[in-house]
Amino acid sequence: MVDDGPGIEKMDQERVFDALFSKKGSKGTGLGLAVTKKIVEEHGGRIDLESEPGRGASFTIRLPKKP
Repeated sequence: MVDDGPGIEKMDQERVFDALFSKKGSKGTGLGLAVTKKIVEEHGGRIDLESEPGRGASFTIRLPKKP
């Protein structure tokens, strides 16, 4: 998924997957990415973030291929 939003500051990139972390004020719960990461990891995968302030963000989900 790629967006064209404000991007994520470097100091926040390591925290975006923490439960209850949100920079959206009352618009967000801070649970979405934490839950997503947990589900992906429980299936043996990983989720990666690439972002640059002012240039949006990109999340890549990688899941293992089932035999």
